[in-house]
Formats: sequence, structure tokens, C-alpha cells
Amino acid sequence: MTLVAILSGAGVSTDSGIPDYRGPNGLWRRDPDAEKLVTYSSYMADPEIRRKSWLMRRQHTTLHATPNAAHRAVAELDRRDGFAVRVITQNVDGLHQLGGMAERKVLELHGTARAVTCTRCHARSSMDDALARVDAGEPDPPCLVCGGILKSATVMFGESLDPVVLGDAIAVTKACEVFVAVGTSLAVQPAASLAGLAAEHGARLIVVNREPTPYDALADEVVREPIGTALPALLTGLG
Repeated sequence: MTLVAILSGAGVSTDSGIPDYRGPNGLWRRDPDAEKLVTYSSYMADPEIRRKSWLMRRQHTTLHATPNAAHRAVAELDRRDGFAVRVITQNVDGLHQLGGMAERKVLELHGTARAVTCTRCHARSSMDDALARVDAGEPDPPCLVCGGILKSATVMFGESLDPVVLGDAIAVTKACEVFVAVGTSLAVQPAASLAGLAAEHGARLIVVNREPTPYDALADEVVREPIGTALPALLTGLG
């Protein structure tokens, strides 16, 4: 059984209509002030930032997006005889699961935009329910359990990754025989360091990304072709 680890970044979901925030034309480069909407300290301190954040979530394409060929190709590889796939994703859109990967096989390093959590009691509920409250006239809906501040169940700027999820990602990276970094700039730590860790432990490292990454020199193969066609072809050819 060949264990394949897929580290996926924003480029995997652009074909689903979800923008790349950090790319050359990404939102964070076009509008640096937008970062405040997903920066923990700003979000907690300023009710106006929270109100704008809820409007951004309501208007965003993430919850309406559907999986594309890249997501489906990953799930298809996991169903093939002789392969086991684990996804380590920097994305918060849940499209790997919707594309056919079992929940337990997907490690969401940066959390999920499909749920909300209370910053005080940590109660968790669906994003759809929270947005329904926004639509009903609550611009900054509080937690229904304790009245605390709600936020998306994503890792905001200024927050640390879940140590359990990160630990599982490191374990998968050390154990895999093939490590595919796809649609990620490999510039955001600690996720980026997983590529180097995989190479250090003897995995075949493949980088699929439009732009150069800091780990290209370590890669056994670098692919610059569009992800929607390149990744399915690459995964089909494994074996």
C-alpha cells in the first residue's frame, strides 16, 4: 500500500470559483485592509470589524462552491487499489470532503469556514445557521449558549494552528512515500515546512504550482501546468 500525502493550497480551489488570497492577484495584495476582517485581535476588539466580517462571509463564494476535477482526482486515487491518500489542506472550503474524501482522511490545518465557534465557551455550530441569523437582522450574532463572540471555525491571523491537527499532519508527512504539494506557494509556515520534512524522510516530493516555491529545488518533480488538468493526469500516472 502506497501512502500518498496531498498538501493542498488555494490554487486547488480556484477552478471552483474561490479566489486565491495570497497569489499575485490575491485579495490580501489588492486590499491589505481586508486582512483586518480575519485578524483575531482586530476581530475581537472591534464590533464594526465583526459586522463587516459577517457580511464578507455571507457574500463569499466558499459555501456555494462545488468540487472540481482536482478534488475528484484526489478522491479517485484513494479508491484505487494499492493506494491510501491523506489530505493535508490549507483550505477552509471543505471541498475535498464534498469531492469524495472521507472526513477522517482530511486534515484541515486552517480549520473550516463551514462552521462557527464561540471564542468563550467553544460551542460549535454551522455557518449556515449563523448566517441565517445575520440575514434575520443580527449583524454580530452572539453565541446562543453563553453570549460570547462567535467567529468562523477557521484559524485567523494571530491564532495558532490546532496542535493535534498539526501533529497528525507531521506524522502523515513522515510516513508517506509520495508527497504532493499542489496549489500552494509553500510560503506560509508551518504548513510549508511539511514539504521539506517529507523530502527529509525519503518521500518522493512533487510540487504542482503556477509560481516558483521555496521548495522547488528539493522536489523530484515540478509541474507548472494548470492544476485542473495537471493534477488528475499526475495522480492517474502514479504507480
